[in-house]
Amino acid sequence: MALRLTLKPHERVIIGGAVIKNGESRTELFISNEVPVLREPDVLSPGSVQTPCERVYLAIQLMYVDPEKSETHIETFRALVADVLEAAPSCRLLIEDMVGLVGAGRLYQALKSARALIAHEKELMKDVR
Repeated sequence: MALRLTLKPHERVIIGGAVIKNGESRTELFISNEVPVLREPDVLSPGSVQTPCERVYLAIQLMYVDPEKSETHIETFRALVADVLEAAPSCRLLIEDMVGLVGAGRLYQALKSARALIAHEKELMKDVR
């Protein structure tokens, strides 16, 4: 079954490593084979990363959209995860879930898990100023 994407005007999407930008009107795309697909709202640009957990998300994102360099991205991911666990042990359950998903090659699901990690980080940091 094909993946159906509906893009808003001027919305971007990464499909199989290619960045595609929609034109002036709403568009539907059907992806018939299995390739990495990441919609613009889920893309974290390297320049916007500000926190350790966002760096973890970015490492997974790069593994997902740039599989040719996955070994480099996995090494980065492991180092970042170790740093987060050292600084915030309360993240352990979220990280264990995420690491399991990465190990199983379920990178899109790992990105979802990383979003939960970022939300947890924001919760931890809300009283820190």
